[in-house]
Amino acid sequence: MIENTEIARIRRDYKLAELNEFTVFDNPFKQFSKWMEEAVKSNIIDPNAMVLATADRNAHPAARVVLLKGFDSEGFVFFTNYESKKGKSLIVNPNASILFFWKEFERQIRISGRVKKVFQAESLEYFNSRPFESRIAAWASNQSKVIPDREYLEKRFNELKEKHKDGEVPLPPFWGGFKLFADSFEFWQGRENRLHDRICYEKENNKWKISRLAP
Repeated sequence: MIENTEIARIRRDYKLAELNEFTVFDNPFKQFSKWMEEAVKSNIIDPNAMVLATADRNAHPAARVVLLKGFDSEGFVFFTNYESKKGKSLIVNPNASILFFWKEFERQIRISGRVKKVFQAESLEYFNSRPFESRIAAWASNQSKVIPDREYLEKRFNELKEKHKDGEVPLPPFWGGFKLFADSFEFWQGRENRLHDRICYEKENNKWKISRLAP
């Protein structure tokens, strides 16, 4: 068993790049696009993976990794089962935060805002673009519900796969997209001696205010 002292000794310095409040884009979505493009072109694994943090009606927090499937000048889109724990939390408490961490670049981005469901047409378009097995899995899994065992899940998957062997899989009524409409960003660039660069964007009167935060 690993000892706590071994974990505590894990450290390294950050020296790859710097981030300056005078050279970043005025618009955080442009800055995000630049960093995401660099992550995608580097061929690192799952550059669109992000931690989604939510809280339920009782303010109990939860976090999990999901995949970003699109963004524009307003927000960030991901898809899930609306009846899952995160889906239910987002419906009753639409305040949420997402976090991207690219260790290969010593970078992270925190983004907060309010979440809304996307239009069904957008959910349908994305659902139909998914591989056949992924569409079947969306029906097979009652996400976040207790199931008896793995065999139960695989049996249900195979039954649905046979039922829709013609390849036509309808959009589940309980499945679709959410969009986080961002009102704050924080871009973090690791630096030497733990004096990291933290550049924050906050929306005020429909304009973005840029400031530097102490590490």
